[in-house]
Amino acid sequence: MEVAGGMRKASSHASMALDPDDFDLTRLLNHRPRINVDRQRSFDERSLADLSISGTASRGGGWGGYMESYESMYSPGGGLRSFCGTPASSTRLSFEPHPLVFEAWDALRRSLVCFRGQPLGTIAAVDHSSDEVLNYDQVFVRDFVPSALAFLMNGEPEIVKNFLLKTLLLQGWEKRIDRFKLGEGAMPASFKVLKDPKRGVDRLVADFGESAIGRVAPVDSGFWWIILLRAYTKSTGDLSLAESPECQKGIRLIMNQCLAEGFDTFPTLLCADGCCMIDRRMGVYGYPIEIQALFFMALRCAVLMLKPDAAEGKETMERIATRLHALSYHMRSYFWLDFQQLNDVYRYKTEEYSHTAVNKFNVIPESIPDWVFDFMPSRGGYFVGNVSPARMDFRWFALGNFVAILASLATPEQSAAIMDLVEERWEDLIGEMPLKISFPAIEAHEWQIVTGCDPKNTRWSYHNGGSWPVLLWLLTAACVKTGRLKIARRAIELAEARLARDGWPEYYDGKLGRYVGKQARKLQTWSIAGYLVAKMMLEDPSHLGMISLEEDKAMKPVLKRSASWTV
Repeated sequence: MEVAGGMRKASSHASMALDPDDFDLTRLLNHRPRINVDRQRSFDERSLADLSISGTASRGGGWGGYMESYESMYSPGGGLRSFCGTPASSTRLSFEPHPLVFEAWDALRRSLVCFRGQPLGTIAAVDHSSDEVLNYDQVFVRDFVPSALAFLMNGEPEIVKNFLLKTLLLQGWEKRIDRFKLGEGAMPASFKVLKDPKRGVDRLVADFGESAIGRVAPVDSGFWWIILLRAYTKSTGDLSLAESPECQKGIRLIMNQCLAEGFDTFPTLLCADGCCMIDRRMGVYGYPIEIQALFFMALRCAVLMLKPDAAEGKETMERIATRLHALSYHMRSYFWLDFQQLNDVYRYKTEEYSHTAVNKFNVIPESIPDWVFDFMPSRGGYFVGNVSPARMDFRWFALGNFVAILASLATPEQSAAIMDLVEERWEDLIGEMPLKISFPAIEAHEWQIVTGCDPKNTRWSYHNGGSWPVLLWLLTAACVKTGRLKIARRAIELAEARLARDGWPEYYDGKLGRYVGKQARKLQTWSIAGYLVAKMMLEDPSHLGMISLEEDKAMKPVLKRSASWTV
């Protein structure tokens, strides 16, 4: 990436010492923000219809009046300071917060890592007592998102700004795995700060997938970066960061990599297994719902932040608008499953040719697993895990469905149906510890084939039906957006009963999430941050605006439910 002052390129196999003269993005750290966003007005409502060739897009927003009245709360700092010297919020509370909140903030601050005296992010886990080989002293891009939201809600945006700028810097590195060069837009999965004893300075070491299990590049990192940049802008009103030439180029590079033309016949992104939060072999290759939902949200955030006055920005915005229309139709039509649609798939005829085919992906009805018929309530629905030729993965994946609600990939009716499903299948999806990352678990011979006999992803463990407390913030955000606050309160109460007592584990095992995961790290940072974000968002719903987008009427297609042909 070209920046003022020049940037040194380096292979991702090697670390790079960052000198102030090497990278001029540091000037943005001291740049006074241009305030143009009211924090309490939380939603971007720029319609795709406004993305005309003239490029005269408007900014604005509004908070709906459907919410109940709440006592406003910002996360308590209690005068605490981080190890890097960043001040905590001094906002006084008008009520007594849960004692767990103070403990969580203390643990979160202990996870902060600094780069040359500035807080840069949070490492994955504070606890290093485990003998597991995996390094948890790195800052993972996806893991940092709930921590970043917690700091934004707490009035500490500088930590997030530092993170956004440094990961943008890393995007400009030359990225190679063996003899293959990754695309310019790829963002790192993680990075760590190392001390250089010879030069006496800190240096960053990034991982773009060459050190990951299975050597898979993180498709979701770039999407999370864009989503977080928009969250920072909405929270602070600082437009200067997103509108800087460096960030504008970073957004375009990510978009260009995702929107590149190929042999695809679908608007969804084709991905390898293990390219997202589920970073091990779990049969999510193809078109996983998590990536499609994040892709959709990143597209919408990008088109809101790109500047149409530049030729490159204008062209990218037009490409995004075209893709959004196609992607929203595809996902709402073919990934959506409710009782009626399940019945239609059950009655599908196969081997249909031509454009009149109803069973467009040639899904074989006999491939429908038995559990789906019992799992699907008469009231409720969800986006299935994957749809591709002759394949429909009927598993429930929490992250993809909740991001679909937040991004308004799901229509209001579909969003309500997803929350209905959570209520109807509480024991299956929530159990004793929120929240199942996927349901149901795969086991026996299927587990052998799908996971390759992965000893970490045994049934009802880790990614294979494990319960992940970090997902609590996504559940809460979806509840706030859909007005289903009782669900969020009940889930948070379940988490509060055990999280601190169990040492803030990464995940829980068992069909009900009753047991601390057999390989779960303690003091897991995003478990802590997920709880804090859930609490703050429930107490002050205006925080939702930084991570939520309202439905764009211009994208709403006229949906006709598929019906099987019968003679």
